[in-house]
Amino acid sequence: MFILFAALFSLGFGAWAILGMDPETGARGMGIFSAILGVVLAFYGVWFRKKARRVIT
Repeated sequence: MFILFAALFSLGFGAWAILGMDPETGARGMGIFSAILGVVLAFYGVWFRKKARRVIT
């Protein structure tokens, strides 16, 4: 659950940094990195939950 929350937070921060901040500050690159990290964390969290469910049952 923590991984999925971290993924949502990272995606939200990435979208805010890409859309809302000044591009001259270098925040756009940080936002793109944060959005990519959020997608990776979301895929990892979904995969980990499927694998954990298979191990438990």
